[in-house]
Amino acid sequence: MKIVIAFDSFKDSISSTEACTITRDILLSRGIDAIIKPMADGGEGTAAAILAASDGQWIPVRVMGPLPHMRIDSGFAWFPSTQRALVEMASASGITLLNRIDRNPMLTTTFGTGELIAAAIQHGARHIWLAVGGSATIDGGIGAAQALGWHICDTTGAPVVYGGQALAHIVSIRQPDGWDMPPVEVLCDVDNPLCGKCGAATIYGPQKGATPAMVTVLDDGLRNLSKIVTRDMKVDIVEMPGSGAAGGLGGGAAAFFNATLVSGIETVMQVSGLPAAMDGADWIITGEGAFDRQSLMGKVVSGIIRVAKSTHTKVAIIAGTVKLKPDEYRHAGVMWAAALKKPRMCLDESIDRCRELLAVRVEEFILSLEKNQ
Repeated sequence: MKIVIAFDSFKDSISSTEACTITRDILLSRGIDAIIKPMADGGEGTAAAILAASDGQWIPVRVMGPLPHMRIDSGFAWFPSTQRALVEMASASGITLLNRIDRNPMLTTTFGTGELIAAAIQHGARHIWLAVGGSATIDGGIGAAQALGWHICDTTGAPVVYGGQALAHIVSIRQPDGWDMPPVEVLCDVDNPLCGKCGAATIYGPQKGATPAMVTVLDDGLRNLSKIVTRDMKVDIVEMPGSGAAGGLGGGAAAFFNATLVSGIETVMQVSGLPAAMDGADWIITGEGAFDRQSLMGKVVSGIIRVAKSTHTKVAIIAGTVKLKPDEYRHAGVMWAAALKKPRMCLDESIDRCRELLAVRVEEFILSLEKNQ
C-alpha cells in the first residue's frame, strides 16, 4: 500500500511539515509505504511548503507589522536558480501576529508586505509570488502600494493614513515616477470579489475584529477604492475573482502591481510534484485546522480532491474540527474523516494536545484500513 501525506498547517498549532512527519513516521512503523508533501493554499505556511519542495533559502527582513507601531522580523523565500521570490503576506501583515484584542481592520495595514516586496526586488527578484492568505487587514492593498512609493491621497493632497479607515478618504492615486515592477502572481486561497455580500469586508471582516458597523464602513471604502482605481488606472477590480483575498490585497495587487491572480493550492501542488506523487497511491491523507464548506472552495482539501479523482486515489481527512456530515464529505469525494477535537473537548485543549491527538487519529485510520482489507 502507498499513502501520500499532504497536510496544510493547523492554525495556532503545528506546521504542515510537522503534521506530515508525525503521520509518516507512524505509517512507516506499521510497514506502510508513505511519502510527505507539505501543502499550503497561499496562506500561512506557503513559503515553508514551497521551500520544502525546492532549492531555496529564507532571506530575513525586518518590516512593519500589521499595526503601524509594530516592527517584526519577517522575510521572504528566495530561489536563486529562477531568481524568483515568494512573499508570504501572513509573515508581515498576518492575523496570527496580533492578539485578539488588537485585531482591528480599520487600523491594520499591508505596509509591511509592501516592504517585503521592495526587499525582494532589491535582492534581484525577476518574478514574485505573493501569497496572500491569513491577513489581519482590509485595506485593499494600499499599504503595500504606499511602501513601494505609490501616491494615494485624500482631499488635501496628503497621503492617506494606514489601515482600512483610509479607504473612504481616497480621492486620487498616482504611481511613482520611473515605476518598474517584475511580474507578480498572487497565490489566492479564496475567490471572493472585492465588495458586496461575498466581498472581503462582509465575509472576512468579523474574524479580523470588525464590528457590524466597521464591516459597512470597510465595504463602502473598498467600493470607493475600486471606483478611483477604475477612473485613474483604467482597471476594474470590483468583481474580479480573488480580488477580495487578504482584505482586498488581491485586487490591490492587480491594480498597483499588474499582478495575475492564481490558485494558491494549484501552484503549491505543481511546484511540490504532488500530482506525480499521487500516481499509483492508494490513499492520500490531508487536512487542516477546520474541515468545513470553505475547505471545498479553493483551499488545500479542494485541490487535493480534484487531483485524487484523476489519479483514482482515495482521500482521508484528519482535521482539527470536522464540520461536514459524512454524506456531505463523501459526496465531495472524501472517503474517511476524523476530527482531533472530540465532543465535550474544549478548543484550547485540542490545540494543546494536537500532536498527541493527531497520532491517535492516524492509528484509527490504520485500524479502519485493516478492518476493510
